[in-house]
Amino acid sequence: MSPDAEHCLPSLMPIASRPETFFVRGEGTWLFDREGRRYLDWVQGWAVNCLGHAPAAIADALAGQARTLINPGPAFYNLPSLQLAERLTRHSVFDHVFFASSGAEANEGAIKLARKWGRRHKDGAYEIIGFHNAFHGRTLATMAASGKPGWDTLFAPPVPGFAKATYNDLASVEALIGPATVGIMLEPVQGEAGVIPATPEFLRGLRALCDRHRLLLIFDEVQTGCGRTGELFAYQGSGVEPDIMTLGKGLGGGVPLSALLAREAVSCFEPGDQGGTYCGNPLVCAAGLAVIDTLTADGFLAATRERGRELADGLHRLSAELGLGEVRGSGLLLALELGADLGPAVVEAARDAGLLLNSPRPHCLRLMPALNTAAEEIGIGLSLLRGAIIAARQHAEPRQ
Repeated sequence: MSPDAEHCLPSLMPIASRPETFFVRGEGTWLFDREGRRYLDWVQGWAVNCLGHAPAAIADALAGQARTLINPGPAFYNLPSLQLAERLTRHSVFDHVFFASSGAEANEGAIKLARKWGRRHKDGAYEIIGFHNAFHGRTLATMAASGKPGWDTLFAPPVPGFAKATYNDLASVEALIGPATVGIMLEPVQGEAGVIPATPEFLRGLRALCDRHRLLLIFDEVQTGCGRTGELFAYQGSGVEPDIMTLGKGLGGGVPLSALLAREAVSCFEPGDQGGTYCGNPLVCAAGLAVIDTLTADGFLAATRERGRELADGLHRLSAELGLGEVRGSGLLLALELGADLGPAVVEAARDAGLLLNSPRPHCLRLMPALNTAAEEIGIGLSLLRGAIIAARQHAEPRQ
Protein backbone atom coordinates (compact mmCIF):
# COMPACT_ATOMS: atom_id res chain seq x y z
CA MET A 1 0.00 0.00 0.00
CA SER A 2 1.32 3.46 -0.87
CA PRO A 3 2.26 6.03 1.81
CA ASP A 4 -0.69 8.20 0.71
CA ALA A 5 -3.13 5.35 1.25
CA GLU A 6 -1.62 4.49 4.64
CA HIS A 7 -2.01 8.12 5.69
CA CYS A 8 -5.74 7.95 4.88
CA LEU A 9 -6.46 4.65 6.67
CA PRO A 10 -7.26 6.13 10.12
CA SER A 11 -10.11 8.15 8.58
CA LEU A 12 -12.04 5.08 7.44
CA MET A 13 -14.28 3.28 9.93
CA PRO A 14 -12.95 -0.27 10.46
CA ILE A 15 -16.17 -2.08 9.56
CA ALA A 16 -14.43 -4.89 7.65
CA SER A 17 -11.20 -6.84 7.98
CA ARG A 18 -9.57 -5.97 4.66
CA PRO A 19 -6.36 -7.36 3.17
CA GLU A 20 -3.68 -4.91 2.12
CA THR A 21 -4.50 -5.43 -1.56
CA PHE A 22 -5.40 -2.02 -3.02
CA PHE A 23 -7.33 -2.03 -6.28
CA VAL A 24 -7.11 0.86 -8.72
CA ARG A 25 -8.70 -0.42 -11.93
CA GLY A 26 -11.13 -3.03 -13.21
CA GLU A 27 -11.73 -4.42 -16.67
CA GLY A 28 -14.37 -7.04 -17.31
CA THR A 29 -13.73 -10.02 -15.06
CA TRP A 30 -10.36 -8.69 -13.87
CA LEU A 31 -9.19 -6.31 -11.15
CA PHE A 32 -5.77 -4.63 -11.07
CA ASP A 33 -3.91 -3.50 -7.95
CA ARG A 34 -1.44 -0.64 -7.44
CA GLU A 35 1.46 -2.88 -8.41
CA GLY A 36 -0.21 -3.71 -11.72
CA ARG A 37 -1.00 -7.28 -10.76
CA ARG A 38 -4.28 -8.65 -12.08
CA TYR A 39 -6.84 -10.83 -10.28
CA LEU A 40 -9.66 -12.89 -11.75
CA ASP A 41 -12.65 -11.68 -9.75
CA TRP A 42 -15.16 -14.35 -8.76
CA VAL A 43 -16.69 -12.13 -6.09
CA GLN A 44 -17.63 -9.13 -8.27
CA GLY A 45 -18.63 -6.95 -5.34
CA TRP A 46 -20.71 -9.82 -3.90
CA ALA A 47 -22.63 -10.36 -7.16
CA VAL A 48 -23.05 -6.63 -7.74
CA ASN A 49 -21.02 -6.27 -10.95
CA CYS A 50 -23.19 -8.51 -13.11
CA LEU A 51 -21.47 -7.25 -16.29
CA GLY A 52 -18.01 -7.16 -14.77
CA HIS A 53 -15.84 -4.13 -14.04
CA ALA A 54 -16.26 -0.88 -15.99
CA PRO A 55 -18.53 -2.35 -18.71
CA ALA A 56 -18.96 -0.04 -21.66
CA ALA A 57 -22.77 -0.22 -21.57
CA ILE A 58 -22.93 1.10 -18.00
CA ALA A 59 -20.03 3.57 -18.38
CA ASP A 60 -21.61 5.08 -21.48
CA ALA A 61 -25.05 5.27 -19.87
CA LEU A 62 -23.64 7.02 -16.78
CA ALA A 63 -21.53 9.45 -18.78
CA GLY A 64 -24.38 10.39 -21.08
CA GLN A 65 -26.88 10.81 -18.26
CA ALA A 66 -24.43 12.77 -16.08
CA ARG A 67 -24.17 15.34 -18.85
CA THR A 68 -27.96 15.57 -19.10
CA LEU A 69 -29.72 15.26 -15.73
CA ILE A 70 -28.46 13.70 -12.51
CA ASN A 71 -31.16 14.24 -9.90
CA PRO A 72 -34.28 16.40 -10.28
CA GLY A 73 -35.63 14.97 -7.00
CA PRO A 74 -38.04 12.11 -6.34
CA ALA A 75 -41.10 14.38 -6.46
CA PHE A 76 -40.79 14.70 -10.25
CA TYR A 77 -40.85 12.26 -13.15
CA ASN A 78 -37.70 11.49 -15.10
CA LEU A 79 -37.38 9.38 -18.24
CA PRO A 80 -34.79 6.76 -17.16
CA SER A 81 -36.82 5.79 -14.07
CA LEU A 82 -39.98 5.44 -16.14
CA GLN A 83 -38.18 3.37 -18.76
CA LEU A 84 -36.56 1.09 -16.20
CA ALA A 85 -39.83 0.57 -14.34
CA GLU A 86 -41.50 -0.37 -17.62
CA ARG A 87 -38.74 -2.85 -18.47
CA LEU A 88 -39.02 -4.54 -15.06
CA THR A 89 -42.79 -4.89 -15.21
CA ARG A 90 -42.67 -6.03 -18.84
CA HIS A 91 -40.29 -8.85 -17.99
CA SER A 92 -41.97 -9.94 -14.75
CA VAL A 93 -45.37 -10.61 -13.20
CA PHE A 94 -45.33 -7.35 -11.25
CA ASP A 95 -47.20 -4.12 -11.91
CA HIS A 96 -45.55 -1.42 -9.78
CA VAL A 97 -41.93 -0.54 -8.98
CA PHE A 98 -40.33 1.61 -6.27
CA PHE A 99 -36.64 2.39 -6.70
CA ALA A 100 -34.20 2.68 -3.82
CA SER A 101 -30.43 2.60 -3.31
CA SER A 102 -29.67 -0.70 -1.53
CA GLY A 103 -31.08 -4.17 -1.13
CA ALA A 104 -31.70 -3.52 2.56
CA GLU A 105 -33.73 -0.43 1.67
CA ALA A 106 -35.79 -2.41 -0.84
CA ASN A 107 -36.41 -5.16 1.73
CA GLU A 108 -37.35 -2.57 4.34
CA GLY A 109 -39.86 -1.24 1.82
CA ALA A 110 -41.25 -4.74 1.29
CA ILE A 111 -41.75 -5.12 5.05
CA LYS A 112 -43.52 -1.78 5.24
CA LEU A 113 -45.71 -2.58 2.25
CA ALA A 114 -46.71 -5.95 3.73
CA ARG A 115 -47.57 -4.35 7.07
CA LYS A 116 -49.69 -1.68 5.43
CA TRP A 117 -51.48 -4.33 3.36
CA GLY A 118 -52.10 -6.29 6.56
CA ARG A 119 -53.49 -3.25 8.32
CA ARG A 120 -55.78 -2.49 5.41
CA HIS A 121 -56.84 -5.98 4.34
CA LYS A 122 -56.12 -8.47 7.15
CA ASP A 123 -57.25 -7.00 10.47
CA GLY A 124 -53.91 -5.40 11.28
CA ALA A 125 -51.76 -8.48 10.64
CA TYR A 126 -48.09 -7.48 10.66
CA GLU A 127 -45.89 -10.49 11.46
CA ILE A 128 -43.63 -11.88 8.74
CA ILE A 129 -42.31 -15.42 8.82
CA GLY A 130 -38.67 -15.62 7.78
CA PHE A 131 -36.00 -18.29 8.02
CA HIS A 132 -32.98 -19.25 10.05
CA ASN A 133 -29.72 -18.32 8.27
CA ALA A 134 -31.49 -15.85 5.99
CA PHE A 135 -29.88 -12.54 5.11
CA HIS A 136 -32.03 -9.52 4.19
CA GLY A 137 -29.84 -6.52 5.01
CA ARG A 138 -28.34 -4.40 7.77
CA THR A 139 -31.07 -1.95 8.77
CA LEU A 140 -32.65 -2.71 12.15
CA ALA A 141 -35.78 -4.17 10.56
CA THR A 142 -33.98 -6.22 7.93
CA MET A 143 -31.57 -7.54 10.56
CA ALA A 144 -34.58 -8.67 12.58
CA ALA A 145 -36.04 -10.28 9.47
CA SER A 146 -32.74 -12.07 8.86
CA GLY A 147 -31.80 -15.30 10.59
CA LYS A 148 -28.09 -14.71 10.96
CA PRO A 149 -26.84 -16.11 14.27
CA GLY A 150 -26.16 -13.42 16.88
CA TRP A 151 -27.95 -10.61 15.10
CA ASP A 152 -30.83 -10.66 17.58
CA THR A 153 -28.48 -9.32 20.27
CA LEU A 154 -26.00 -7.23 18.25
CA PHE A 155 -28.10 -4.05 18.36
CA ALA A 156 -30.70 -5.12 20.89
CA PRO A 157 -33.59 -4.87 21.28
CA PRO A 158 -34.53 -6.33 17.89
CA VAL A 159 -37.50 -5.01 15.91
CA PRO A 160 -40.50 -7.24 16.76
CA GLY A 161 -42.75 -8.97 14.28
CA PHE A 162 -40.48 -11.59 12.74
CA ALA A 163 -40.81 -15.33 13.37
CA LYS A 164 -38.22 -17.84 12.12
CA ALA A 165 -38.90 -21.15 10.43
CA THR A 166 -36.52 -23.77 9.05
CA TYR A 167 -35.64 -23.41 5.39
CA ASN A 168 -37.04 -26.18 3.16
CA ASP A 169 -39.24 -27.41 6.04
CA LEU A 170 -42.85 -26.59 5.21
CA ALA A 171 -44.24 -27.92 8.49
CA SER A 172 -42.07 -25.49 10.45
CA VAL A 173 -43.59 -22.62 8.48
CA GLU A 174 -47.17 -23.79 8.91
CA ALA A 175 -46.65 -24.11 12.66
CA LEU A 176 -45.87 -20.39 12.92
CA ILE A 177 -48.91 -19.07 11.03
CA GLY A 178 -51.34 -17.23 13.27
CA PRO A 179 -53.86 -14.36 13.24
CA ALA A 180 -51.05 -11.75 13.19
CA THR A 181 -49.20 -13.31 10.24
CA VAL A 182 -49.20 -11.17 7.10
CA GLY A 183 -46.59 -12.84 4.93
CA ILE A 184 -43.64 -15.15 4.32
CA MET A 185 -40.30 -13.69 3.23
CA LEU A 186 -37.39 -15.67 1.83
CA GLU A 187 -34.45 -15.76 -0.55
CA PRO A 188 -35.01 -18.34 -3.32
CA VAL A 189 -31.37 -19.22 -2.66
CA GLN A 190 -29.84 -18.43 0.73
CA GLY A 191 -26.57 -16.84 -0.34
CA GLU A 192 -24.90 -15.98 2.97
CA ALA A 193 -25.80 -19.42 4.32
CA GLY A 194 -23.64 -21.01 1.63
CA VAL A 195 -25.81 -20.97 -1.53
CA ILE A 196 -28.67 -23.13 -0.23
CA PRO A 197 -31.48 -23.35 -2.82
CA ALA A 198 -35.12 -23.67 -1.86
CA THR A 199 -36.53 -26.87 -3.30
CA PRO A 200 -39.30 -26.55 -5.91
CA GLU A 201 -41.61 -28.51 -3.61
CA PHE A 202 -40.93 -26.12 -0.75
CA LEU A 203 -41.66 -23.06 -2.88
CA ARG A 204 -44.88 -24.58 -4.20
CA GLY A 205 -45.86 -25.43 -0.64
CA LEU A 206 -45.24 -21.84 0.48
CA ARG A 207 -47.38 -20.51 -2.35
CA ALA A 208 -50.18 -22.89 -1.35
CA LEU A 209 -49.91 -21.85 2.32
CA CYS A 210 -50.07 -18.18 1.35
CA ASP A 211 -53.12 -18.77 -0.84
CA ARG A 212 -54.85 -20.81 1.86
CA HIS A 213 -54.20 -18.35 4.69
CA ARG A 214 -54.33 -15.15 2.61
CA LEU A 215 -50.71 -14.24 3.16
CA LEU A 216 -48.22 -12.38 0.99
CA LEU A 217 -45.31 -14.30 -0.50
CA ILE A 218 -42.21 -12.08 -0.62
CA PHE A 219 -39.11 -13.08 -2.58
CA ASP A 220 -35.85 -11.35 -1.70
CA GLU A 221 -34.04 -11.52 -5.04
CA VAL A 222 -31.41 -8.93 -4.16
CA GLN A 223 -28.72 -11.52 -4.96
CA THR A 224 -30.56 -14.05 -7.12
CA GLY A 225 -32.23 -11.52 -9.42
CA CYS A 226 -30.91 -9.91 -12.61
CA GLY A 227 -29.59 -13.06 -14.27
CA ARG A 228 -27.52 -14.47 -11.41
CA THR A 229 -29.18 -17.93 -11.44
CA GLY A 230 -29.43 -18.07 -15.24
CA GLU A 231 -32.98 -16.72 -15.40
CA LEU A 232 -33.71 -13.00 -15.38
CA PHE A 233 -35.32 -13.57 -11.96
CA ALA A 234 -34.94 -16.77 -9.94
CA TYR A 235 -38.70 -17.15 -9.40
CA GLN A 236 -39.09 -17.66 -13.15
CA GLY A 237 -37.25 -20.96 -12.92
CA SER A 238 -39.30 -22.19 -9.98
CA GLY A 239 -42.83 -22.16 -11.35
CA VAL A 240 -43.88 -20.07 -8.32
CA GLU A 241 -44.90 -16.42 -8.56
CA PRO A 242 -44.51 -14.19 -5.50
CA ASP A 243 -46.66 -11.18 -4.60
CA ILE A 244 -43.68 -8.93 -3.83
CA MET A 245 -40.09 -9.10 -5.01
CA THR A 246 -36.99 -7.08 -4.17
CA LEU A 247 -33.95 -6.50 -6.37
CA GLY A 248 -30.55 -4.93 -5.76
CA LYS A 249 -26.89 -5.78 -6.36
CA GLY A 250 -26.82 -6.67 -10.08
CA LEU A 251 -29.65 -4.29 -10.96
CA GLY A 252 -27.25 -1.33 -10.92
CA GLY A 253 -24.28 -3.27 -12.24
CA GLY A 254 -22.01 -1.51 -9.74
CA VAL A 255 -23.93 1.65 -8.86
CA PRO A 256 -26.31 1.85 -5.86
CA LEU A 257 -29.72 0.85 -7.20
CA SER A 258 -32.43 -1.45 -5.87
CA ALA A 259 -36.10 -1.99 -6.46
CA LEU A 260 -39.28 -3.09 -4.71
CA LEU A 261 -41.76 -4.70 -7.11
CA ALA A 262 -45.37 -5.57 -6.28
CA ARG A 263 -48.52 -6.80 -7.91
CA GLU A 264 -51.19 -4.14 -8.20
CA ALA A 265 -53.47 -5.98 -5.76
CA VAL A 266 -50.97 -5.55 -2.92
CA SER A 267 -49.43 -2.23 -3.98
CA CYS A 268 -51.11 -0.07 -1.35
CA PHE A 269 -48.60 2.69 -0.62
CA GLU A 270 -50.09 6.15 -0.73
CA PRO A 271 -48.24 9.45 -1.34
CA GLY A 272 -46.01 10.10 1.67
CA ASP A 273 -45.81 6.46 2.81
CA GLN A 274 -42.51 5.69 1.12
CA GLY A 275 -39.72 7.75 -0.39
CA GLY A 276 -36.08 8.72 -0.33
CA THR A 277 -33.92 11.56 -1.58
CA TYR A 278 -32.21 9.48 -4.27
CA CYS A 279 -35.04 7.09 -5.10
CA GLY A 280 -35.28 6.64 -8.85
CA ASN A 281 -32.77 9.34 -9.77
CA PRO A 282 -32.02 9.30 -13.51
CA LEU A 283 -28.27 8.68 -13.14
CA VAL A 284 -28.57 5.26 -11.47
CA CYS A 285 -31.70 4.35 -13.41
CA ALA A 286 -29.81 4.93 -16.67
CA ALA A 287 -27.28 2.37 -15.46
CA GLY A 288 -30.07 -0.03 -14.48
CA LEU A 289 -31.67 0.37 -17.89
CA ALA A 290 -28.36 -0.52 -19.55
CA VAL A 291 -28.14 -3.62 -17.33
CA ILE A 292 -31.65 -4.89 -18.03
CA ASP A 293 -31.39 -4.23 -21.77
CA THR A 294 -28.11 -6.17 -21.83
CA LEU A 295 -29.48 -9.09 -19.82
CA THR A 296 -32.59 -9.39 -22.00
CA ALA A 297 -30.72 -9.17 -25.30
CA ASP A 298 -30.95 -12.29 -27.46
CA GLY A 299 -28.62 -15.01 -26.30
CA PHE A 300 -27.18 -13.27 -23.22
CA LEU A 301 -28.76 -15.39 -20.50
CA ALA A 302 -28.34 -18.54 -22.58
CA ALA A 303 -24.59 -17.85 -22.59
CA THR A 304 -24.69 -17.21 -18.84
CA ARG A 305 -26.36 -20.58 -18.27
CA GLU A 306 -23.73 -22.28 -20.44
CA ARG A 307 -20.88 -20.67 -18.46
CA GLY A 308 -22.65 -21.74 -15.29
CA ARG A 309 -22.81 -25.35 -16.49
CA GLU A 310 -19.11 -25.23 -17.39
CA LEU A 311 -18.20 -23.89 -13.96
CA ALA A 312 -20.43 -26.41 -12.16
CA ASP A 313 -18.97 -29.28 -14.20
CA GLY A 314 -15.47 -28.10 -13.37
CA LEU A 315 -16.30 -27.89 -9.67
CA HIS A 316 -17.72 -31.42 -9.74
CA ARG A 317 -14.49 -32.69 -11.34
CA LEU A 318 -12.43 -30.80 -8.78
CA SER A 319 -14.50 -32.19 -5.93
CA ALA A 320 -14.08 -35.75 -7.21
CA GLU A 321 -10.33 -35.32 -7.71
CA LEU A 322 -9.61 -33.74 -4.34
CA GLY A 323 -12.23 -35.52 -2.26
CA LEU A 324 -14.29 -32.41 -1.55
CA GLY A 325 -18.03 -32.10 -1.01
CA GLU A 326 -21.24 -30.94 -2.64
CA VAL A 327 -21.56 -28.42 -5.47
CA ARG A 328 -24.70 -26.29 -5.11
CA GLY A 329 -26.49 -23.56 -6.98
CA SER A 330 -27.38 -22.61 -10.54
CA GLY A 331 -26.29 -20.16 -13.18
CA LEU A 332 -23.30 -18.25 -11.87
CA LEU A 333 -24.20 -18.45 -8.19
CA LEU A 334 -22.46 -21.61 -7.03
CA ALA A 335 -20.96 -23.07 -3.87
CA LEU A 336 -18.32 -25.71 -3.28
CA GLU A 337 -18.21 -27.63 -0.01
CA LEU A 338 -14.60 -28.12 1.13
CA GLY A 339 -15.10 -30.95 3.61
CA ALA A 340 -13.25 -29.00 6.31
CA ASP A 341 -13.08 -25.42 7.64
CA LEU A 342 -10.54 -24.36 5.03
CA GLY A 343 -12.55 -21.52 3.49
CA PRO A 344 -10.56 -18.53 4.79
CA ALA A 345 -7.25 -20.25 4.00
CA VAL A 346 -8.38 -21.07 0.46
CA VAL A 347 -9.53 -17.47 -0.05
CA GLU A 348 -6.10 -16.20 1.05
CA ALA A 349 -4.18 -18.71 -1.07
CA ALA A 350 -6.36 -17.94 -4.08
CA ARG A 351 -5.81 -14.20 -3.67
CA ASP A 352 -2.06 -14.76 -3.55
CA ALA A 353 -2.41 -16.69 -6.82
CA GLY A 354 -4.57 -14.02 -8.49
CA LEU A 355 -8.12 -15.29 -7.90
CA LEU A 356 -10.70 -13.56 -5.70
CA LEU A 357 -13.15 -15.84 -3.84
CA ASN A 358 -15.67 -15.59 -1.02
CA SER A 359 -16.15 -18.01 1.88
CA PRO A 360 -19.56 -17.27 3.43
CA ARG A 361 -19.08 -20.15 5.87
CA PRO A 362 -15.71 -21.67 6.88
CA HIS A 363 -16.56 -24.97 5.21
CA CYS A 364 -17.57 -23.68 1.77
CA LEU A 365 -16.79 -21.24 -1.02
CA ARG A 366 -19.26 -19.03 -2.89
CA LEU A 367 -18.51 -18.26 -6.54
CA MET A 368 -20.10 -15.24 -8.28
CA PRO A 369 -18.32 -14.49 -11.57
CA ALA A 370 -19.53 -11.79 -13.94
CA LEU A 371 -22.49 -13.02 -15.98
CA ASN A 372 -20.64 -12.31 -19.25
CA THR A 373 -17.46 -14.16 -18.26
CA ALA A 374 -15.75 -16.12 -21.02
CA ALA A 375 -15.27 -19.90 -21.20
CA GLU A 376 -11.49 -19.37 -21.16
CA GLU A 377 -11.79 -17.44 -17.89
CA ILE A 378 -13.77 -20.28 -16.33
CA GLY A 379 -10.88 -22.58 -17.14
CA ILE A 380 -8.31 -20.17 -15.71
CA GLY A 381 -10.31 -19.78 -12.52
CA LEU A 382 -10.75 -23.51 -11.99
CA SER A 383 -7.00 -24.04 -12.38
CA LEU A 384 -6.23 -21.28 -9.86
CA LEU A 385 -8.86 -22.66 -7.48
CA ARG A 386 -7.38 -26.15 -7.61
CA GLY A 387 -3.97 -24.79 -6.72
CA ALA A 388 -5.36 -22.69 -3.88
CA ILE A 389 -7.18 -25.65 -2.29
CA ILE A 390 -4.05 -27.81 -2.49
CA ALA A 391 -1.94 -25.01 -1.00
CA ALA A 392 -4.41 -24.41 1.84
CA ARG A 393 -4.48 -28.12 2.66
CA GLN A 394 -0.70 -28.36 2.70
CA HIS A 395 -0.44 -25.32 4.96
CA ALA A 396 -2.99 -26.83 7.38
CA GLU A 397 -1.39 -30.29 7.58
CA PRO A 398 1.32 -29.52 10.18
CA ARG A 399 -1.32 -28.23 12.58
CA GLN A 400 -3.51 -31.31 12.38
